[in-house]
Order: sequence, then structure tokens, then C-alpha cells
Amino acid sequence: MSEIPVFFFHGLAYAGLLFLVSAGLTLVFGMMNVLNFAHATMYMLGAYFFYSLFTATNQFWISLMLCPVFLFIIGALIERFLLRRVHAFGHLHELLLTFGLAYIITELVKWIWGNYPLALKITGFLDQTITIYDITYPVYRIFIFICAVLVGVVMALILYKTRLGIILRASVNDSEMVNALGVNVPRVFTGVFAFGAALSGLAGVIAGPLLTTFPGMAHEILIDAFVVIVVGGFGSLGGAVVASLLIGELQSFGVLLFPKLSVALVYLLMAAVLLIKPSGLFGEES
Repeated sequence: MSEIPVFFFHGLAYAGLLFLVSAGLTLVFGMMNVLNFAHATMYMLGAYFFYSLFTATNQFWISLMLCPVFLFIIGALIERFLLRRVHAFGHLHELLLTFGLAYIITELVKWIWGNYPLALKITGFLDQTITIYDITYPVYRIFIFICAVLVGVVMALILYKTRLGIILRASVNDSEMVNALGVNVPRVFTGVFAFGAALSGLAGVIAGPLLTTFPGMAHEILIDAFVVIVVGGFGSLGGAVVASLLIGELQSFGVLLFPKLSVALVYLLMAAVLLIKPSGLFGEES
């Protein structure tokens, strides 16, 4: 019984990482209708950029702020000069392009940083532990969950309380009408795609010190991120929150209670949701 709160907090930390990755994927896939299989490579690039910056400067907060900016620029360039050219041809072309990008970026990462794991040690307050009801827990894992909560709140405020959010939601529903009203819809979509890449990069930044940074880390989280989108519902930010929490806790307690079935539990959850509600928990039926 004493292990249950610890595994619960582990599930929250992983849910935070999943939400940061899947929230960007929700914007790109659910709102822009762009099938981007290279999304998780932004997560990997964020971890590697952070490793290089932190190793060179030993400044955690500066590295934390700069790396998502780099990923925002990379995401904007990918959307503007690559994805925009194939978007009109459908998902097959997007799939082939982003698969190719993912392999190219992965090979570049191996060429630049090597094919071996890179570990980082965070010092200071984030490296300490705190005691919560006689449970000693690392501060850094709590920091990950707090980051995800802050990002989720900011995204919700932007999407539902600002003029920019109105333009984004209107562009998804009727891009031609929004464009006729004088809004540059392609530029809006470039910004959305770049912001999604930055979110994924932020997840990689905060995952680097917790997990090992290695070329295969993108593949490990990509499947879980797509499961979050399917379970939560396409384009639903609230669905991404709920699905991330469900999958994070399911994976955490699955290792504790059903170690031999822990990997399959996530897919069983997805199958159950699709059988009951094919559009996802919070998705709109088309």
C-alpha cells in the first residue's frame, strides 16, 4: 500500500510529458488535419538541444527557454517549405513526407551526437526531494507535472478567451470564409504547426534530465501520443488532458500490478474507447 502514492505520482509525471507532446499533436492533427509522424522527433531534438546547451552553459533555465524557440523556428520552416506543398494532395503524401523527415532527423541526430545514451544531472533545488505525507518524492518529477498544468492553462486561455483562439477555431471550421475576412490562414496554420513543434520540444527538454536522451526516444513516445489523441478525441484539448492522465496512471500502475500486461493495457484502453465511442471521449462525431 505504501507504494501506491509513489506510483500515482509517477503516473502524473508521465502524464505531464504525454500531454506536452500530444497537445501539440492535437493542434496539428486535430485542428489542421495534418498527419505529422515527425512530431515526436521534435521531442527528441528538444532533448538533444537541451543537452548541448546545458552542457555548454550549465544554465538550466536559459536552456529551458531557448530550446523551444529553436523548435518553433524548425517547425515553421517545415510547414512553410515542405508540408504546405503536399497538404493539398492528402494524408498519404503527408505520411510519406513526415516519415521521411523523421528518419532523416534521426540519422542526423546519430551523426551529430552519436548513437549512445546521454545522461544529464540537474543540480540545485530541482535535484532535491520533498516529503509529502511521509512519502519522499523527487522535486523534478513534480516540476514536470506543474509545467504541463501551466501549459494546459495557457493553451485553454488562448484558445477560448482570446481573439487569436477565435481565429484558430474558425480557421479549422471554415478556412475559406476566415481567409475572405482578411485573415492570412496559411500564416495562422504555420504558427500553429510551429507552436506544436515547440510544445513537443519543451517536453523533450524536461524529459532529458529525467530519462535518458537517445535516438530512439521519439519512437517510444510517438505511439502513446497518438493513443492520447485517439482516446481523447481529435482536436479536443480537454480530451488530451484526460487521456494523458488515464494513460499515465495506467502505465504506472500497470507496471506495479500487471507487469507482464503493462504494455498491452494502453491498447486495450484505446480499443475499449473506440468500441464505445469511436470519435474518442471528447471528440465530435462527424
